[in-house]
Amino acid sequence: VEDSWQPDDFLPNVGAENWEDSIREFRARAQALPDDVLVVLVGDMITEEALPTYQTLLNSFEGVSDTTGTDPSPWAQWSRGWTAEENRHGDLLNKYLFLTGRVDMRAIETTIQYLLRNGFNPQAAQDPYKGFVYTSFQERATRISHSNVARLAQKAGESHLKTICGVVAGDEARHEKAYTNFIKKIFELDPKGAILAFRDLMKRQVVMPAHLMTDGQDPDLFEHFSIIAQRLEVYTAKHYAEIIQHLVRQWELDSLCGLTGEAAAAQDYLCTLGPRYAKLAERNERRLQQHTAPLRFSWIYNRSV
Repeated sequence: VEDSWQPDDFLPNVGAENWEDSIREFRARAQALPDDVLVVLVGDMITEEALPTYQTLLNSFEGVSDTTGTDPSPWAQWSRGWTAEENRHGDLLNKYLFLTGRVDMRAIETTIQYLLRNGFNPQAAQDPYKGFVYTSFQERATRISHSNVARLAQKAGESHLKTICGVVAGDEARHEKAYTNFIKKIFELDPKGAILAFRDLMKRQVVMPAHLMTDGQDPDLFEHFSIIAQRLEVYTAKHYAEIIQHLVRQWELDSLCGLTGEAAAAQDYLCTLGPRYAKLAERNERRLQQHTAPLRFSWIYNRSV
């Protein structure tokens, strides 16, 4: 913990004598960010702030739960350590946005409360195999999203935000590697169980953790946020297809031997799924190009993007 970065490392020191100058400089840099970039940054931050829901779900997986809250088992220690690292992400992005003075924090805080209250169901059914397939997928998706916001920040000239999003993306990459290795080991020990879990999750499609997002005004807020994210190529249907193909490669599904019956059929299904989704992504991109109507967001004082 002592060697870990903390949100305060990347924010103005409000305890310093020249704190007012620091805030003015900070806000001047943030003025460079377009409204649509602010929208995807807010959406990513809100997703991170729903961390209590995610730890609750980790503790629901059979055999790996933290039954007392202080269990000494390796799984319980991993879960708490993961949560402790992830907690910094929402804290940092929240404070950054607050200090910019460019977003409606009450609307954002209302959205966070709604999302925590609404929860989400990754359709893992308390199955740790499905649960860790989900987290392998989702950590990569989150890394992609934060990395692309970093790219947009750099393009806008806000190098400070680029650094912040890059640091968060680095954490997500480490977490992705850990979860991916968990499932890789499960494929070695129980290939049939692992491949059926992967198939089941893909057939249901991966549910985004913030899909029940609302601000109390816009019932389609997550869809609208997703449209902006796709317009800016922060996270798109193409990325979804690429993640499937990446996991198939990581877990070496095409060279997995000895599967029969349902498991062999699942192998065929998964090895061809990514390319099929890539074709769907192309059609989705064409459809999205037709959706040019401006979308209003309470997060940015009801401005439209």
